[in-house]
Amino acid sequence: HMRAFHCSWFAFFMAFFIWFAIAPLLPEIRDTLGLTKQQIWTSNIVGVGGTIFVRFLLGPLNDKYGPRILFTAVLCFASIPTACVGFVNSSVGLSVLRLFIGVAGGTF
Repeated sequence: HMRAFHCSWFAFFMAFFIWFAIAPLLPEIRDTLGLTKQQIWTSNIVGVGGTIFVRFLLGPLNDKYGPRILFTAVLCFASIPTACVGFVNSSVGLSVLRLFIGVAGGTF
């Protein structure tokens, strides 16, 4: 039982880390890319929108495949765009990246 408990809290920690990793970097990203406040808000909304969409998908898929498989798949998928944050060079790129990072929010 303790192994399942520790795997669960660590997986949720990773999900929160992925989902909130870009927030402390936004001032630096804004200055580097010369983004407006509107572009930052757009990227925030797109990230939350991705989360909402994924939650609708994960519900029925959880019933079919089980939460362990989907939780692992979502974390593995969401870790790739998180690792690519340094490659962003436009507001559109930031919004697309935040959309895919928002997938991790579907695990909450």
